[in-house]
Amino acid sequence: MTLSLDHIRAAAEVLDGEVLRTPSIPSETISAMSGAQVVLKLENLQPTGSFKPRGALVRLAGMDAAAAKAGVVAASAGNHAQGVAFHARRRGIPATIVMPEGTSFTKVARTEALGARVVLHGRDLGEAGDHARHLADAGGLQFIHPYDDEKIIAGQGTIGLEMLADHPDLEVIVVPVGGGGLIAGIATAAKALKPGIEIVGVEAALYPSMVNALRGEAPGGSGHSIADGIAVKVPGTLTRPIIEELVSEILLVDEESLERAVQTYLEVQRLVVEGAGAAALAALVGNPDRFQGKKVGLVVSGGNIDSRLLSSVLMRGLVRAGRLVSMRVEITDAPGVLAKVAGLIGDCGGNIVEIYHQRLFYDVPVRLAEVDVVLETVDPEHVRELLRRLSDAGFPTRLLSSTSA
Repeated sequence: MTLSLDHIRAAAEVLDGEVLRTPSIPSETISAMSGAQVVLKLENLQPTGSFKPRGALVRLAGMDAAAAKAGVVAASAGNHAQGVAFHARRRGIPATIVMPEGTSFTKVARTEALGARVVLHGRDLGEAGDHARHLADAGGLQFIHPYDDEKIIAGQGTIGLEMLADHPDLEVIVVPVGGGGLIAGIATAAKALKPGIEIVGVEAALYPSMVNALRGEAPGGSGHSIADGIAVKVPGTLTRPIIEELVSEILLVDEESLERAVQTYLEVQRLVVEGAGAAALAALVGNPDRFQGKKVGLVVSGGNIDSRLLSSVLMRGLVRAGRLVSMRVEITDAPGVLAKVAGLIGDCGGNIVEIYHQRLFYDVPVRLAEVDVVLETVDPEHVRELLRRLSDAGFPTRLLSSTSA
């Protein structure tokens, strides 16, 4: 079939009452930060934490009884796995999910908890996908592709219907891009309903696969991205022509911008958002002139971020903002000196989080010592004041951490 608005409306009927119709909420704080009038489409609130159950259900609902009885197989390290597993269990369809061997225990456990059989195979998603196709051929199973499937694309496109139903005056919709299923579906729906609307994609700079494909260059990507949900090396073949026709441009965002966006969602909007889900915000903040004064919808595609990763992002954000710093202070190795240093820091409003007093392992004279101090501070100006006060008191001090402020 050639994907159309009618197909997406039909998909919406399949999803009605079966998938959460997530809210599209205005954000005054992000609007003030960006200079645009911002609306957030909160797909991170889906029961599995991402938009993926939409396409998965449409694909599974289209199977005949014999195929459903035989079962399905998919390859995924996260959101697609949970989307397929969630609806397969609800429909009584046996599901096998192939995950790369290095997949975290948490993701494996979540997928198994949804009723799927998990097979660990391969070093990456490419090898896992090859094995999933082998299992499909050998066992007569239906292979459920994460994005290169028109029913999957139609299911994801229902997000566009909902956004324009809630906010028909949207001028731009910004969408994360991995394989392209999400943006292809949204673009098909939105452009059919409102031809003048702009659809803008966002890829992680480490994985510019769709950008490269549209330029006629070899796809690909490498590195460890916080936006693992869109870290796709090979974009879709069905999605590419749709994107080429309907999407205005695809912006690239770097890792620091993605981290900042995750932090902004949590601190400003009180939302837990994964790296891929924060990509649209990263693009908005990184290109303020592009969106200035426009009403912009950001698709918050998912919230499945590992707790330890989220913790690291938040702590790194504090360091970048000058609110958490590490200093090395040179002192004489004598009674009471360390207490004096601590007192100076306290008098200047710094809060000591950790302190390490080393006599043996630093390259300093035997009568001296160095103290490494981790401090909570207000901002970079406060950090400079602390450095000045300590140095003026006779304690040479240097900053070990850095800020980008």
